[in-house]
Amino acid sequence: MRFVIQRVSNAKVEVDNATVGKIENGFLVLIGITHNDTTEIAEAMVKKMLKLRVFSDENGKMNESIMDINGELLLISQFTLYANCKRGNRPDFLNAAKPECANKLYEYIIEKCRENEINVQTGIFGADMKVELVNDGPVTIVLDSDEIAI
Repeated sequence: MRFVIQRVSNAKVEVDNATVGKIENGFLVLIGITHNDTTEIAEAMVKKMLKLRVFSDENGKMNESIMDINGELLLISQFTLYANCKRGNRPDFLNAAKPECANKLYEYIIEKCRENEINVQTGIFGADMKVELVNDGPVTIVLDSDEIAI
């Protein structure tokens, strides 16, 4: 599982020219899911993301988590995070989970985030989405389940 986490001062996602999710201070998270991902992996990823200390404290140091600042989340499913570009110029997406499996885990991630009493906005799984954001910092963290303790 991969999360591309961007600290944002605001972000929104549109589908068919209508805003379906919008946040202010918090994280825009692009979520990639692969074949061997599980609910246990999803829980570990959510826990790690919510504890990342990348927001400024009163001294201007990155020492606060999204929970500490009462931030918001905009969660977007993005299978292209598992693009394989090794051969040729056209990526393949064979490492991305099948839509049925990916959508179940995406919904599970949303549920786990909401259990933490945080405002969670989302895109629409499988839709053609337009995402706008103001990356604050900029701060962008790539969180890969292969690199964290599960």
